[in-house]
Amino acid sequence: MGQTAIGVDIGGTHVRAARVSNSGQILASVRAPSSADPQQVLATTIDLIGQLMVDGIAGIGVGVPGRVDGSTGTVFSGGYVDLSKLPFAQLLREATGQFVALENDCSMALLGEAAFGAGQGKQNLVMLTIGTGIGGAALDHGHLLRGRSTAGQFGHVVVAPDGLLCACGRRGCVETLSSGTAFGRHVCEAGLPPGTNADTLLERRDQGDAQASAVLTAWAGPLRRAIDGLVATLDPDLVLLGGGMGGRAVAALAGIPAENCWYQSPIVAAQLGDDAGVIGAARCAMDRFAARGRKRAVLVNGVPASGKSQVAHALSAQTGWPLLTLDTVKNPFLEVIEGVGREFNRTLGKASYKAIWSLVADAPAGTTVIVDAWFGFQPRDLLESHLAMAGVSETLEIWCSAPADVVVERYASRLEDRLPGHPGAAYLPELAALVTRAEPVGRGPVFDVDTTKATDIGAMASWIAGHWPEAL
Repeated sequence: MGQTAIGVDIGGTHVRAARVSNSGQILASVRAPSSADPQQVLATTIDLIGQLMVDGIAGIGVGVPGRVDGSTGTVFSGGYVDLSKLPFAQLLREATGQFVALENDCSMALLGEAAFGAGQGKQNLVMLTIGTGIGGAALDHGHLLRGRSTAGQFGHVVVAPDGLLCACGRRGCVETLSSGTAFGRHVCEAGLPPGTNADTLLERRDQGDAQASAVLTAWAGPLRRAIDGLVATLDPDLVLLGGGMGGRAVAALAGIPAENCWYQSPIVAAQLGDDAGVIGAARCAMDRFAARGRKRAVLVNGVPASGKSQVAHALSAQTGWPLLTLDTVKNPFLEVIEGVGREFNRTLGKASYKAIWSLVADAPAGTTVIVDAWFGFQPRDLLESHLAMAGVSETLEIWCSAPADVVVERYASRLEDRLPGHPGAAYLPELAALVTRAEPVGRGPVFDVDTTKATDIGAMASWIAGHWPEAL
């Protein structure tokens, strides 16, 4: 049958759940009324999951409303359904015994559309879901954009500073003007019968009805301004509009002339409808479960005396991941072998480099290691060869740097403590020149560290968690 997972989409009206295949097919689905009571939502979610549970699922993905740190599964706030008072992901894990991935509901919908819907084949996407409120999410080079943790709350982009007070505490958020709730208010303010829907107004606008056109412009015009700002900021391949009124919002925007501007991205309707959330949540669970079996390496890189060893040790203590360093492997040989000169030291360094990746090759699947080295001392092709041999599929890089005079002073202060074979004082001018031309490996995302300043290891770990949310 192939890999499957359960996706859950928690909304204000319903909690939906589905068992989904790795090709995006819904194999079974259930739903139940939602609630404003977090404990009731938790109980409902557990019950729905139980109805869908089969042997061999990869895990459970859950999309929840509000501000969510998906890297930790923490909910910070919500609207009608506010799960911020519960350790929701933890409670689900304990109740089901399954791996759980938790994200904002729009983020899950975007993952579904990117994999199987309107965003297929695109790596840079912005999505807004138009419903009771307005949700938002973005993909940057295939990864959910997180910022510090909760980036993507696009419903709270301010488009009318003197506008209505929003639940977030600001005035004039696009959610207050262009959501489904706001649409009903525009209809009433225009004196139209309650219950007049967007389809009716779109049809009347196409027939030349000025009042219908005015209502649609009042509703979709602020959304256009918000999208224009997001396009200028994020430069996406596409802007997707989903949720219950996403397709109607696309149609309404088509009747509002776009400004001739540098910043343009197509605006298209999402394709998966109400299923986007459960499909995306299941896909998220499958991807993160699979990622747990991959080997990964954090490359703590920098020239000698750049301060990388201190950073690497602090990061290892923070994460619990094993630390491998060139000196740890090489120095025992320098202590035993006599008469080692610089050339033989280089040979030992090259052998130690290979030994590190040989150790990683023997480590079990799912291992994440921290490797402390000056990676510029060997060709990039050799690193790629070692990574392939070790079975490392993903790397992140911590680039440690300091001014040349600081690096030289650090190196010089440790000369008496260095084992024979390490370059001596004659190396200092060469090291100073090396600092000016050294650069990161750049084979993946890079976190820059100025080692002349206090290092925020917590921020570094959060950055890593943003790329590898299932690893920490």
